Amino acid sequence: MPMKGRFPIRRTLEYLQKGEVVFNNSVKIMTVNYNTHGDLSEGARFYLDDGEQVRMDVEGKDYKEITQHVKKILGKSDKVLEAEALAKMELSNPANFGPKKYFLRECMSEVEGQVPHPRFVPLPKEMTGKYRAKLAAGTDD
Repeated sequence: MPMKGRFPIRRTLEYLQKGEVVFNNSVKIMTVNYNTHGDLSEGARFYLDDGEQVRMDVEGKDYKEITQHVKKILGKSDKVLEAEALAKMELSNPANFGPKKYFLRECMSEVEGQVPHPRFVPLPKEMTGKYRAKLAAGTDD
């Protein structure tokens, strides 16, 4: 497969999103050098957001050991991942409504099957408060 254009990057992003390791928010870049000739590389490097570099020796380890080590040191824990997934589900719950910035719907009347908002469709006069008050005032006399 040729590595030209934007498709290799798209395929790489899909591959990375399906991976086992989810990095902490502080990890910005990960580099792995692989040399077949010459000196051995320094292994994997992680660049953090505060400018710090973390080096990890990967010599003689298989991918499972490397993955577990990276997950343990710089990956998000299972509790954090569950909390993030729960928060994401709460935000995307169609039963919640509020400002469009945070929720899918602004008003209960946007839900299908509900009475439309009076701003868009006028209510029948039987459902308005003025009509009911007029009826109540007429029956008292």
